[in-house]
Amino acid sequence: MKYAFMSFSTPNLTFEEILDTAVAYGYDGVEPRLDSNHAHGVEVSATQEQRRRIRELAQRKRIAIACLATSVRYADPEKTQEMITQTHERIDLAGDVGAPVIRVFGGRIPEGVTRDQAIEVVSDSLQKVADHAAERGVVICLETHDDWCDPAHVAAVLSRVNHPAVAANWDVMHPVKRAGVSIDSAFHTLKPWIKHLHIHDGNDSGLVPIGQGDIDHRRVVELLKSIDYSGFLSGEWINWEPAEVHLPRELATMKSYE
Repeated sequence: MKYAFMSFSTPNLTFEEILDTAVAYGYDGVEPRLDSNHAHGVEVSATQEQRRRIRELAQRKRIAIACLATSVRYADPEKTQEMITQTHERIDLAGDVGAPVIRVFGGRIPEGVTRDQAIEVVSDSLQKVADHAAERGVVICLETHDDWCDPAHVAAVLSRVNHPAVAANWDVMHPVKRAGVSIDSAFHTLKPWIKHLHIHDGNDSGLVPIGQGDIDHRRVVELLKSIDYSGFLSGEWINWEPAEVHLPRELATMKSYE
């Protein structure tokens, strides 16, 4: 298995410092969170020279840019065109820095919009950016998040889009905690499309170390091995413990499950 962590663990570090942190703790990749005022500088505003340096730094340190975590969300018809434009910009950023995946959201479904209508809006939006993603060697991964925590809703979008450059980001906690869907059920629903994962554990009090909460990450690893999963498992730990505390511990726990 390959492991990464999102820049929420290291929001004040430069990109080179994040890479050095990954090297120090034995991670295979990093996942910059865009548009969140993190210090890494991997943003749409980066110049071509800055993008070249980002790519070269990652290659030199032998740490992958596993994914660019975007804030794009499509379900609100009044904002969909703006989101499509933002997606095109972030596809190009990913292509320039060498990130194979970008994470996107379905987004909150506005009042007056039905689930079926939202599925249509999100699907149509992804269809409009899919060819561009394929041209840049990027896969757009829709996350089990917000109003799309139920994997069946994500699967409805992905089956409708039916494009190799559009896949799923399986956040393993959200379906369990917010949609009441088991790990096995979520996996089997998303199985044809899983290209990226977010891992973290929690209970009713919030985030806890993996293995101490409600999410069976050992089962996640077992299921992924059944399909020879080749993507990343990326730790998403927001406003939690210091990186030097949780990064080595969470990685050691996940590797023990292998």
